[in-house]
Amino acid sequence: MSTSAQERHKSVAVDVGGVIVGGGAPIVVQSMTNTDTADVEATAAQVAALAHAGSELVRITVDRDEAAASVPRIKERLAKMGAAVPLVGDFHYNGHTLLAEYPGCAEALDKYRINPGNVGFKNKRDPQFTQIVEMAIKHNKPVRIGVNWGSLDQELLTRLMDENAKSAKPRGAREVTHEAMVQSALLSAKRAEEIGLSRNRIILSAKVSAVQDLIAVYTELARRSDYALHLGLTEAGMGSKGIVASSAAMGVLLQQGIGDTVRVSLTPEPNGDRTLEVQVAQELLQTMGLRTFVPLVAACPGCGRTTSTTFQELASDIQGFIRTSMPEWKKNYPGVETLTVAVMGCIVNGPGESKHADIGISLPGTGEQPVAPVFVDGKKVATLRGATLTADFKQMVVDYIERRFGTGQRAAE
Repeated sequence: MSTSAQERHKSVAVDVGGVIVGGGAPIVVQSMTNTDTADVEATAAQVAALAHAGSELVRITVDRDEAAASVPRIKERLAKMGAAVPLVGDFHYNGHTLLAEYPGCAEALDKYRINPGNVGFKNKRDPQFTQIVEMAIKHNKPVRIGVNWGSLDQELLTRLMDENAKSAKPRGAREVTHEAMVQSALLSAKRAEEIGLSRNRIILSAKVSAVQDLIAVYTELARRSDYALHLGLTEAGMGSKGIVASSAAMGVLLQQGIGDTVRVSLTPEPNGDRTLEVQVAQELLQTMGLRTFVPLVAACPGCGRTTSTTFQELASDIQGFIRTSMPEWKKNYPGVETLTVAVMGCIVNGPGESKHADIGISLPGTGEQPVAPVFVDGKKVATLRGATLTADFKQMVVDYIERRFGTGQRAAE
C-alpha cells in the first residue's frame, strides 16, 4: 500500500487542543514526561523541552491528588514559557475520582487517556468508565482508549480463551490475546459512543512490546474500525534495541498506511535526555517520506580510505548545528526542513553524493590531496582547506539557507 495521505487507513479526524489527529492529517509526533507531575517546575520544564524538540502532544501522569492539583499550574507555567503544547492526562485506576474532584485539571488537559483494563474492576468497571467519559463530554475533551497487554481486561481474555478451547479449531493463545486486545478497544469505544462521546472525540491504541504482535493487532484494528489510531510499542527498550524495535514495528504499519499519531517509548539512560524519543519518531517519519522536520545530513560510514576523523567530526558538528538552529530557522526560513546536506569522506562517492545534495562537501580521504570541493545545487562552487575548513563550510550552509529560504528569496517569488 502506498504511504500517501489519500491511501492511508481512513480514520476520523480528532481535534486535540488544536492538533488534528487522523482524517488524513500529517502523522502527529507525541511523547510523555517521566517527572513527578506534582513537581510543577520540573514537569513544565520537561514538557517545554519535549515541545521544543518537536513533540506535538505531551502526555503527563495524573495518578494522585497532588498531581491532579498541579495540572492547571503546569498549564499556566507553560503558557508563560511560550510552550503551549496540548497536554494529555494519563489516568489509571482512579481517573474518575481525580477528574471529578479536580475540575481545574479536567479543564486544563486537552485529552484524557484511559485504560479499559484498569479503569475499574468487575461491577465497578462500567460506572467508572462512564464517569470518565461523561467528564470528557462535559469538558469537550477527546479520549484515548489505550489497551495494553500488560494490563489487559482479564475477564474478557478469560472468556475468549474459554470460547477458543471449545472451538472445533482452537487458535493459539497468542492469537486469542491479539483478539482480546482488539475487542477490548472496540467494545470500549462502542460503549463510549453509547454514553454520548462522539466518534470524532475517540482515539484508540492497543500496545504490546513485541514487534510481530504489534503489527498483527494494529492490522486487525485498522481493518475493523475507522477510529484514529495511536501507534507505538509499550516497552520498546533502551538504546539501539528500543530504536530498532520501534522503527521495525511502526515502519511496517506506517508503510501499510496505519497510524495517525506515534510515540517511540524509549527507556532513557540514567539521567538521559528524554527528547531522544521525539528525535527518533521524527527521523522515522522523515526517513519514510511521510513528514519533513529537519534538513537531512547524508554522511558516508567511513572505511580504510578515511582514516582521518575530520569528516565524522564535521558531519556530527553540522547535524548538531542544524538541530540546535531549527527552532529559530523554522520561524525565519520557511521550507528549510527540506534542505539536504552531504558530508563525505573521500573521492569515491564524495563528489557524486555532494552533487545530489543541495549543498555538499567531499573531504579528502587517506592519501588524497588535502582539499575539499564544495558543491551547491549540483555545481562545484569552492574548494576549502586548512584549519578553518569546518567553520567555512558551516558559514556556506548558513549563507545558502539565507539565499534560498530567506526574506530576499521570498520577496523575489
